[in-house]
Amino acid sequence: METRSFSAAERLERLPISGYHRIIFIIIALAFFFDSMDLAMMTFLLGSIKTEFGLSTAQAGLLASSSFFGMVLGASLSGMLADRFGRKPVFQWSIVLWGIASYLCSTAQNVETLTLFRVLLGIGMGMEFPIAQSMLSELIPAKRRGRYIALMDGFWPLGFVAAGVLSYFLLPVIGWRDIFLVLAVPAVFVLAIRFFIPESPRWLEQAGHHDAADKVLLGIEDRVRASLGRADLPEPIRLPRMASQPGTFFSALGEIWSPQYRQRTMMIWSVWFFALLGFYGLTSWLSALLQQSGFAVTQSVYYTVLISLGGIPGFLMAAWLVERWGRKPVCVVTLLGGGVMAFLYGQSAVFGGNVSLLITSGLLMQFFLFGMWAVLYTYTPELYPTSARATGSGFASAIGRVGSLLGPLVTGLVFPMTGQGGVFALGAMCFAIAAGVVWMFGMETRGKTLEELSEPVIIN
Repeated sequence: METRSFSAAERLERLPISGYHRIIFIIIALAFFFDSMDLAMMTFLLGSIKTEFGLSTAQAGLLASSSFFGMVLGASLSGMLADRFGRKPVFQWSIVLWGIASYLCSTAQNVETLTLFRVLLGIGMGMEFPIAQSMLSELIPAKRRGRYIALMDGFWPLGFVAAGVLSYFLLPVIGWRDIFLVLAVPAVFVLAIRFFIPESPRWLEQAGHHDAADKVLLGIEDRVRASLGRADLPEPIRLPRMASQPGTFFSALGEIWSPQYRQRTMMIWSVWFFALLGFYGLTSWLSALLQQSGFAVTQSVYYTVLISLGGIPGFLMAAWLVERWGRKPVCVVTLLGGGVMAFLYGQSAVFGGNVSLLITSGLLMQFFLFGMWAVLYTYTPELYPTSARATGSGFASAIGRVGSLLGPLVTGLVFPMTGQGGVFALGAMCFAIAAGVVWMFGMETRGKTLEELSEPVIIN
């Protein structure tokens, strides 16, 4: 069979899921995991840093927001870079950057330099997140794409829990600076990406690099055959084709605002903004609020980690439901569920000593919210064509990081005036708004190839 006459999408979509696909998934997901650990660590270290530097709640909120400011820059820049120069090199350099920045955080002797290094760390993390979801969505066939991307996002709550466990055992022993030093070590993982993860054949083809795309596809096909222990593969089936569009550095940005994609862009930007405003406004302060309410540092870290465990079944359930119910209904349910539980968490008298109510409402809140993350990372790259997928995902993430940036800062300002109840009611309102936007303007993408989703659609 002459495969060169078929497109990259046609050759990739006909491949059975194999051990090679799972290796790709594990490598990308582990990079996502290490990145998430660095981001989540501030939740557990903020109280100790606040005490050492004598920060007010507003100053501590600004420090917590600094990495999100960097993520706005990193996410918006990396998408355009990846659509212009390829997914793989941008992915590798993002990991190098956050590794260096994490080391620099360990050297900070005052809050000003720590804030600067957290901005640099945020740039690296902001670059990595949208590229990871774009790469995986372009390499996994449509029949399993949603599940694999949702499972990849599940490495975020795992990273959050790992960050909490690490800080629980190491914070009393080595302090917060050396914890940042430990977190810089996984940056060597970039070597696994360099040698085991291919460039996206879809991107190579749409950029006009047809020979390079064919070479990468032949390598993927050989590895799938070896993994499955078979000499032949299913024949490709013709799919909608997109013209090659090498474009300029800014052409993808124009494409996501073209008439065909404008409504999708406005919808997903709104969802990312309000969802992350609520999520990080609450999560970044969980441990610090517990400490401020009288819990010891190790005790507050312990309860925060325990609450975060609810995210593990949450993302697993979402990974199953996105292929059963679809992206849109699961997104709405997780957002509304997270909003209800955030409100109940905030209104409970947990800081009066009712620890069981704290754990129960917190577990359910994280169950829904980490399920929400899994859907967002699955849904976003599916809304755009290959020529603008990383840009679309990057800018959606960047707009979300604006919400992330504002969330901890708003919490630091609102908490002294309204207390815990007002903070969590505000978070619940943000989730409700995001759910309404998806319900009214979202499209369903379940079971369709990326090329089919690039065709004009009518939103019912």
